[in-house]
Amino acid sequence: MVQADALNAWTALQNHHNTVGKSFVLKKEFERDPSRFEKFSYTFENGADGSEILFDFSKNFLTEETLKLLVAVAKEAKVEDLRDAMFRGEKINFTEDRAVLHTALRNVTNEKVEVDGKDVMPGVNKELKHMEEFSEAIRSGEWKGYTGKPLTTIINVGIGGSDLGPVMVTEALKYYSDRKQTLHFVSNIDGTHMAEALRDSDPETTLFLIASKTFTTAETVTNANSAKTWFLEKTEGKGDIAKHFVALSTNEAEVTKFGIDAKNMFGFESWVGGRYSVWSAIGLSVAINIGFKNFHSFLDGAHAMDMHFRTAPLEKNIPVIAGLLSVWYSDFYGAQTHLVSPFDQYLHRFPAYLQQLSMESNGKAVSRAGNTFVKYTTGPILFGEPATNAQHSFYQLLHQGTKLIPTDFILAAESHNPIANNKHQKMLASNFFAQAEALMVGKDEEQLKAENTPEPLLKHKTFLGNRPTTSILAQKITPATLGALIVFYEHATFTEGAVWDINSFDQWGVELGKSLAKKIQGELEEGAGAGAHDSSTAGLIEAFKRKSKGKL
Repeated sequence: MVQADALNAWTALQNHHNTVGKSFVLKKEFERDPSRFEKFSYTFENGADGSEILFDFSKNFLTEETLKLLVAVAKEAKVEDLRDAMFRGEKINFTEDRAVLHTALRNVTNEKVEVDGKDVMPGVNKELKHMEEFSEAIRSGEWKGYTGKPLTTIINVGIGGSDLGPVMVTEALKYYSDRKQTLHFVSNIDGTHMAEALRDSDPETTLFLIASKTFTTAETVTNANSAKTWFLEKTEGKGDIAKHFVALSTNEAEVTKFGIDAKNMFGFESWVGGRYSVWSAIGLSVAINIGFKNFHSFLDGAHAMDMHFRTAPLEKNIPVIAGLLSVWYSDFYGAQTHLVSPFDQYLHRFPAYLQQLSMESNGKAVSRAGNTFVKYTTGPILFGEPATNAQHSFYQLLHQGTKLIPTDFILAAESHNPIANNKHQKMLASNFFAQAEALMVGKDEEQLKAENTPEPLLKHKTFLGNRPTTSILAQKITPATLGALIVFYEHATFTEGAVWDINSFDQWGVELGKSLAKKIQGELEEGAGAGAHDSSTAGLIEAFKRKSKGKL
């Protein structure tokens, strides 16, 4: 547990930045070395389905010496040791005394993995088998509601990782979905979210998946009870909760108290963090929507990237390189943000999913030793939207703004929907290539003058260029490809946290606001007294009470 800036390799990297990094110009580097693409692009061969994903890092502020020094930082920070400890099931989430074993959930080769001397794989496989049987029963119509009709509307009630993962994956793999199903995800405690999901739902054909490990999460339990009330009212009390509600939880007492049959519980262990839980029973909505065979392929692709991360040398390890580049930009170039922009409409929720993965993991300021705050930047602000829409919104800032924003572009060479003789996909691809090139090369005043640009507009139309990008080119967004892409970002995030000497696996930062909200909720009840607050909070509470006219 050594803070990053105390590493000898960090000092060497700082010296390298002082002498080379500040004057680094991508355009000139490509002119000097036409082989940059061959040197700094890597192909991930996905044994899950035989496809490949190309990761091109050549348009980054990277030389062979830079990569060597970054790898030295990773080695001195003991990234490999922490990685191996994670896969062995050691309790690297030490603030919660937990192992970090979401990797076991997709361990399709069934390698033995122990926690506290017990192999976890029999339990993992048991839940997967349960998911397979249930998802296929729903899809085939074998499982029926209380009136004997198949269940074709699926409403997943969860929050955080219990929502973001399934939402993203079902959208990303929509091409593989059962189009006879209607799928809703309800996470927000705002009643509108539940009301809109229920508006056109038929209680005779609706299945509710209540996703809460403890079955005590305030937002999820409140939404679940509202769904239960709706169901019983609509069925005039004749509806069978056991046929229409299942629990993705481990708290049997609360689940059965709610009315769900314990046989319809799908559990997962404490070593499954919420933002890593889509691989677990939390992915039941995914299995129902795309079929268990495709869900297993999703796990298979994820496992393939796990194996690459475990075995590839650091200098050729794709997630490690990505994580080290993030550290390079955050701590040596002052970059505060990271953009992920997929050129794929099916991936429109991918950046939102990555926001939780990245910022909940590495939004930390305390070192692993726990006795001091770090003095360097951690946890970049991750954002993104699918292109080409994004080109007409915030790409202006990328090209001509004052901020350095390292960017990932993602494209599938092959569309699931090659309409108009594939014209759309070719237009999409042309923008994918052009944006990365434009951000790198820019456009100077000499070029503008050659185009007869009026003198007063020269500065306005100048593009400075030298903006770093990583291009990720897949064959097609299949279940296995998506699994590999998610895990690529998981392990890049792991690498960042290991170098920064922070615990990437707890999330105490979400607790304070929730505890204060619980206290204030009591104060909003009619006749309740006011609590002790600052003048702003107290004033806002009183204003809310007046405006709501007591209708709470």
